[in-house]
Amino acid sequence: MGRTIKRLVLWSVLLLLLLFGVSLARNWDTIQRVFLGGLKVHETTPPNIPSDLPRPAILVFSKTNGFRHEEAISAANGLFSRIAKERGWGYFQTENGATFSPEILARFDAVVFNNASGDVFTPDQRAAFKAFIEGGGGYVGIHAAGDNSHQAWDWYTNNVIGALFTQHTMKPQFQVATVNTEDKAHPVTQGLPASWRRTEEWYSFDKSPRAKGYGVLVTVDEKSYNPEGLFGNDLRMGDHPMAWWHCIGKGRVLYTAFGHRAEAFAEPEFRTLLTNGVTWAARKQGGECGAAPAAPAAKAK
Repeated sequence: MGRTIKRLVLWSVLLLLLLFGVSLARNWDTIQRVFLGGLKVHETTPPNIPSDLPRPAILVFSKTNGFRHEEAISAANGLFSRIAKERGWGYFQTENGATFSPEILARFDAVVFNNASGDVFTPDQRAAFKAFIEGGGGYVGIHAAGDNSHQAWDWYTNNVIGALFTQHTMKPQFQVATVNTEDKAHPVTQGLPASWRRTEEWYSFDKSPRAKGYGVLVTVDEKSYNPEGLFGNDLRMGDHPMAWWHCIGKGRVLYTAFGHRAEAFAEPEFRTLLTNGVTWAARKQGGECGAAPAAPAAKAK
């Protein structure tokens, strides 16, 4: 009887180990992306860009060496493709980092980081992107383009995004909250209501980019949802931006923390924000980029 029990225990342990191994193999890509510092894939051969690409042209980049928002990426690619087609713009979508060379970027007016995550560029590709923005190119970053998987590139985190992602909501992860249009005069917010309700995985950051003089476009009302993260961490920021803009050199930069779920890209308000955003970033709306708006004066206590 004792031997039978021992054999049953042994076979149970072996079965559990086998199931664990199968699960590990199936999820190894995600484990690498999320828990082991991300993938280390850097392309050196660029894709073929159509020779007749009309201008203005937008480059939509959705490479993910970090966590991959598969469904959201597909939905956003479809949206930007339609925006370009409706306006007669050039459009090219890629996950190849070697697209970021001076020669190729010169053919585009704006770049969209569609939930791009992780360390996606070689040093030369980083330099090409930096020069593109400083020289007048536009940038639109969506959701994971501003998460903490980009920390290895200080210039991008500090100068492009301007704030460090800390956590997102976890209790529950996706919640309905009220967002408010802060700057009703900016080209990016034209057509947006004063406030609306939407579902999101709500990002929090170490500070508001408003403190650096960046222009805040949309905020989330922290009283309208439960801003609680992993292990019960309080994710309240006080001033809690969800979309902001600024200039780097001659280039226009827009980032929004919206966009985790595919459904977001069917929302009329978010579609308006992104349509206006890429149009503004490509310098087809608004005046020239000058100094970023000054930070507001401190409120009296």
